[in-house]
Formats: sequence, C-alpha cells, structure tokens
Amino acid sequence: MNLPTNRTTGVINVHEALENGRQTPTDEDIRGWTRATNSGGETEALLASLHTLEIQHAEWQRQLKTGLRPHQSEIAELDAKTRLFRVFESTVIPGLLQTAEYARARFAQGVAMFKVRNDINEAVQARVKHQEILYRPDKRFHVVLTEAALRLRLCSPEIMLGQLDRLVSLSALPTVKLGIIGFETQYVVAPWHGFWLLDNDRVMVETFSAELNLAQPQEIELYGQHL
Repeated sequence: MNLPTNRTTGVINVHEALENGRQTPTDEDIRGWTRATNSGGETEALLASLHTLEIQHAEWQRQLKTGLRPHQSEIAELDAKTRLFRVFESTVIPGLLQTAEYARARFAQGVAMFKVRNDINEAVQARVKHQEILYRPDKRFHVVLTEAALRLRLCSPEIMLGQLDRLVSLSALPTVKLGIIGFETQYVVAPWHGFWLLDNDRVMVETFSAELNLAQPQEIELYGQHL
C-alpha cells in the first residue's frame, strides 16, 4: 500500500473514503494511516467516525454473512431496551406481526437476493419466539400500514389470508394499536418508505442494500411528525 507522507492529505483521504462509501476501512487501516501520516492524535476521532458509520449504515451483505438467525438475535436485544415502538410500513407486514409462513417467504427473498447461508428455519423460529414481546405490559406498539401492504402478492393467497387473520387477532391486544391507510386516502406526505421509530432514540429504515439507523434529534423529530 502506498501511503501519503503528508499528514493533512492522509486524514482527508480517510475521511473521503468513509464519506463517499468507496471502501470501509478496518480499525487497523485507520491506525496504519494515522501512524504513516504522523497524525496519531486523530486516531480515536477517526475510529469513532468509522464505528458511527457502521452503525448508521449496516449493509445487508455484511450483516447477513453468517446467516439470517444472528441478525434476529441482534434485533431482539435492541427491542428489549425499547418501550414504545412506532412503525410505518407501506409494502410489507412488520416482522413482529408476521406469521411463521409469511416470515418464511420474506426470509427466502433475503437468501435469494444476498446469496447468504440458508438458515430460514432457525430465523423463523427466532422471529416467532421474539413476538412474545407483544404481550409484555411495559411495551407499546403503534403500527400504521397502508392497504397496499395487505394486498401486495409477496406470498401465496393462502399465506396472506392467515396473515390477515393474525393482524385482526393482534389488534385486540391492549399493547397494540393498528391503523390501516386505505387506498382512497389522499396523502399529505408521500409514503416513500417504511420505518421504525424506537422510543425517541433511533429511526430504523430498511433499503434494498442496507439497514439505516438514524439518531440525529432532527431526524427523529421529522419521522415522529409522520406517525
């Protein structure tokens, strides 16, 4: 590796690599850059920036490289700390409300897209077990779905019928508030994507390529205004 000898250039190059997403350095890469450019005082700040970016933009390919099941455990750990879940989904049923069959169909898509280890059975089992959280009296779940999420053909009609029945049952729980936005509704703000607002600490957004974790106060406030 050819390292620049100018301290400022080295630091700027690292920042550019992180900001532009051309590569994701390891901790040792950062330490190597700062040693080579005599900028050891910048090491901790750069490591903090790297770790923040990894949390904010977690690529599915990296998250799922060991299979689907480990990611379900990570979700469970985060949810255990959350008291109020505010959820909007425009195209899919949220994981906490999914039947085992619907979840299996969603996981199958992930395996096909990202060519990761097929541990669908274990992932489904973990997701269904995690749904016990819905019955905890210290938790609250406010979920808003579009009518499209109930009608899109993401699985067979038989599986979707079972999923709709499950939604009806869960809506009767004292911990769950479920709202449906019908096709006839005129939107003030377009439903660009689904998101999860966890307490007032974090907004989670799933894209085709990554899971985004937004924690800036202005971001949390903005998403909170649309639920």
